[in-house]
Amino acid sequence: MKLKPATSYERKLYYEEEWDIKNVPNFIIDSITSREFGFDHYGQGPNDRYKTFIDKQRLKRFLKTKHPFAAYSSVAFYKKPEKRGGWIKSELVFDVDAKDIPIRTCDCAEGNICETCLNQAKEIVLNIDDILKEDFGLKDIHYVYSGRGYHIRILDESATSMDSNMRGQIVQYVTGANVPDLKNDKGYDKLQHFSVDIGYPRRFTESVKYTINHLTKNSELENVNQKLLNDVIKNRQVLNENQWGLFRQKIGPIRYNKVINAIARINMGITDTKVSIDLKRILRLPSTLHSKVSMKSTLIKNIEIFDPFDDAVPKFVYERK
Repeated sequence: MKLKPATSYERKLYYEEEWDIKNVPNFIIDSITSREFGFDHYGQGPNDRYKTFIDKQRLKRFLKTKHPFAAYSSVAFYKKPEKRGGWIKSELVFDVDAKDIPIRTCDCAEGNICETCLNQAKEIVLNIDDILKEDFGLKDIHYVYSGRGYHIRILDESATSMDSNMRGQIVQYVTGANVPDLKNDKGYDKLQHFSVDIGYPRRFTESVKYTINHLTKNSELENVNQKLLNDVIKNRQVLNENQWGLFRQKIGPIRYNKVINAIARINMGITDTKVSIDLKRILRLPSTLHSKVSMKSTLIKNIEIFDPFDDAVPKFVYERK
C-alpha cells in the first residue's frame, strides 16, 4: 500500500462520511475544556493554535466543517487553555516514530516508513510498556497509532505531576541511554551490566541486546568501525542464550566497552525525548487523519494484535484508482 498524501477532496470525504466523534478517546473528551487544540489547515504545520471547545459537539462541528490537514490536542491540562495559562498537569508521553528509529532493519529511504519499521516501532512500544508497568507501577496507559508510529500516553497521577527533568530521566531509563555505573572492589568500572539481573542494569542489558540484534552492516555507531561492526554481527547469536561473557570475550574487552557505550548513546534516539519532556506539547488527535500518509491516528484497544494496515486505513484509500 502506497502511503501518499490525502487530497483536499479525500480529507473532506473522510471527515464528512467516515470520521466519528465517538472515536475520540474518553480521556480527551472528559477533559476537553482543559485542553488546548491546534490545527494545520494547509500542510505547513499547526499554526492555528490556542483553540478551545466547551463540549464535544463543538469539536465535532469544527472538524466536520473544516476537515483540516491535521488536528492536535495538548498533553497539558490548563485552567485557561485558550492562553495556555494556569498549568495543572501533563500526560507523560513517549513518541516512537518509525521513520526516526536510529537502527532500522528495513530498506526505507530516510523519512519514509514501511510495514517492517512500523512493526519494529511496535516492538519498541511493547518493550517500553513492560518497563512502565513492572518497574514504575504505571497503569493508566493508552496507546495511539499516530499515522507513522506510536504514542504512549500515561495519565497516572504520579506521572502527570512530573517536571521536565524527571521525565528526561524516565526516558533515559526506559531506552537504556546510560551505561550502569558498576564498579569492582578497586573502584574500576567493569561495564558488566549483564551480571546484575535486577533494576536498571537488567533493563539496560535488554535494550543493548535488542539493538545489537537489529544491527545491519550499514548501521552507524559512533567510534565503531566496519570491522568491529562486522564482528559484533558475526558473534551476536550467543546473546540469544544470554552468554554476555562469551560475547565480550569474542569481541575483546576494550572493543566491547566501545560498542556498549556507542549503543547507549544511540538508544536515546529510540523515542523523541523532546516530546516526553515538553509539558505543553500538542499531539495528533486520535481519530483524525494523518494527511501526509493517508492513515488514521487511532486509539489502540489491543496493541498485541493491532495492525495499522488493517485498523488505520481510511475507506477512501481503497477507493483510489
